Amino acid sequence: MRAAGLTVRVHDLSIERLPPAALDGVALVAVHLPMHTATRLALPLIAALAARAPGAMICAYGLYAPLNAELLREAGVSVVLGPEAEAELVMVAKAAVAGQALPGEPLESLPRLAFQIPDRIGLPALDRYARLEWPDGRRSVVGATEATRGCKHRCRHCPIVPVYDGVFRVVPSEVVLADVRAQVEQGAEHITFGDPDFFNGPTHARRLIEALHREWPTLTYDATIKVEHLRAHDALLPVLRDTGCAFVTSAVESLDDAVLAKLEKGHTRADVVAVVERCRAVGLGLSPTFIAFTPWTTVASYGAFLDEVEDLDLVGQVAPVQWTLRLLVTWQSRLLELDDVRALVGPFNARTLTYPWVHPDPAVDCLQAEVMALVGTRPHAPRDEQFAHLRARVDAAIGRPLRPQPPLVSRSAIPYLTEPWYC
Repeated sequence: MRAAGLTVRVHDLSIERLPPAALDGVALVAVHLPMHTATRLALPLIAALAARAPGAMICAYGLYAPLNAELLREAGVSVVLGPEAEAELVMVAKAAVAGQALPGEPLESLPRLAFQIPDRIGLPALDRYARLEWPDGRRSVVGATEATRGCKHRCRHCPIVPVYDGVFRVVPSEVVLADVRAQVEQGAEHITFGDPDFFNGPTHARRLIEALHREWPTLTYDATIKVEHLRAHDALLPVLRDTGCAFVTSAVESLDDAVLAKLEKGHTRADVVAVVERCRAVGLGLSPTFIAFTPWTTVASYGAFLDEVEDLDLVGQVAPVQWTLRLLVTWQSRLLELDDVRALVGPFNARTLTYPWVHPDPAVDCLQAEVMALVGTRPHAPRDEQFAHLRARVDAAIGRPLRPQPPLVSRSAIPYLTEPWYC
């Protein structure tokens, strides 16, 4: 928009308040909705924005905007754009400034963009965001970029699928590197790649991280990569390690093959075990994520899940919030293809932006609430301590003797981001 000659003011309401005069005289207010929580927070905010800028056009854009288009329009949004919104935002902004109506036909959902170097002028300083915590207590300033958008996979529970439906787009390496360069100049010491899957384009990823390491040998990074890609591109794991990858996040989701098949994750429990062993052998940090509570979870299977994570020596590599997470069934989710899910869900809830579901066994929902409370009251406790308390509670629920407690890796032994966000 700035390149098109428009005046733009940027505010990140996740960490700052909107200044009183920020909306004076504006023609367009555009709200970015990249995630579920952002959308929940934005819906009540939109009415306030409209009241403070009554003459402005309100636009919502990002992955979760088209998923919740009807609700957003009811809240006062005039224009809803998807995650590939940059070019269309320029068109919308020009129309708003000129006082012109937008074309009547729907805007394209996934336009092909000529990617430009992100302009971050006006955003808060990087040191106001999450840091990377190292085993020795050091903290690194973190920047963020993306090498690709979308995903070529169609995991049944993923919110990306209803929007991208198997499409992914490559951001040119020179654009990514220029974005990183600008953030390094602002103090970034570590980069998070926000791609849904960094190995959707493995050749592109390799060229990028090798170029990254050549220019900034001490810069570290992390990325998200599917289990099946970590297996299929095994030869790239040492490359990740040698180019400064501090850890890889991988959406394991479950260690139960039946649940993995329901979710269409594309991997099995055996694949997870192989990847854990291979990453450990290579010396590459692995941070698995899970959906611990699903319609197919039982109290006993949750206990078995904790046992398996412990047996794989992963406790210190799992953020405590992962023990609590409950399957989200969002608008247009492919989970609604499953008869057993449709039988459980209630009407769409406009406050939570989900189809709420109640487990057939009340004991499972009770356990999930207890686990959430246990983790939530001590969010920064060492991971081994969190896990010990959790396992004692679950063992009592199952009615079995407490398992012997082996030495566990403490939270401080694994690099991690200080903001354990999740969706």
